[in-house]
Amino acid sequence: MHYPHIDPVIFQFGWVAVRWYGLSYLAGFLAAWWLGNRRARVAGSGWTAQQVSDLVFYGALGAVIGGRIGYVFFYGFQQFLRDPLWLFRIWDGGMSFHGGLIGGIVALALFGRATHRTFLQVADFAAPIVPPGLGFGRLGNFANTELPGRMTDSPFGLIYPCHADAIQRMNSMCTGAWEDFARHPSPLYQAFAEGVVLFAIMWLFTSKPRPVGAATAVFLIAYGALRFTTELFREPDAHIGFVALNWVTMGQLLSIPMIVVGIVLLFAVRKPA
Repeated sequence: MHYPHIDPVIFQFGWVAVRWYGLSYLAGFLAAWWLGNRRARVAGSGWTAQQVSDLVFYGALGAVIGGRIGYVFFYGFQQFLRDPLWLFRIWDGGMSFHGGLIGGIVALALFGRATHRTFLQVADFAAPIVPPGLGFGRLGNFANTELPGRMTDSPFGLIYPCHADAIQRMNSMCTGAWEDFARHPSPLYQAFAEGVVLFAIMWLFTSKPRPVGAATAVFLIAYGALRFTTELFREPDAHIGFVALNWVTMGQLLSIPMIVVGIVLLFAVRKPA
């Protein structure tokens, strides 16, 4: 099966273009706002609709700024050294979840300080409402023909177009209309893992009262494990390749500390027997 032709621009008025990638971010923030309001309406939550809106605003800024800085420093540091202004050219593309996570942590800490809550109280509330946005973001990657997977003969494989920038960087011998082999559609795998599976885990886990910090710990462990697994199907970035043992990718390397911190936090906050 061939990769479906998807124009990254939905529609355009003059120089203003509405893109699927931007729409995916908007959908993620709206989903977080809607789910946050549902959680806030639970008796005894202590959250108001205004606080949910403020939390989403803080989180959006942290995720976008951190995501861009993280991508530049984790995946394109050499390009940054050659061209420091590239950091600010967000229209060139490039966002990192792990950078967004760091930015989000800073944003949640600032929000907690402003609302007299601890960081873990805020993070526990946010953890179940984040996954849909991650899933929408991966769908945006798919629409942009980004993050293609590794070669496969699986019936789920897609034949990617040679003109895609990601393919050009990975396969310089691709000069026709299509590659002559199929790849895993890894953005779809990650959209399902991060947007559906992770959401189900977090929503079910938080459906009952938990110790403060437990939801944050489970989010770190579950995301880290799911990301580590789905990276096995994703082609590593062409300019980085494998970073360890000839099979570990940058995404996997950055996920390991998440899992470790999550496990330590879960043991630290567990209720005594």
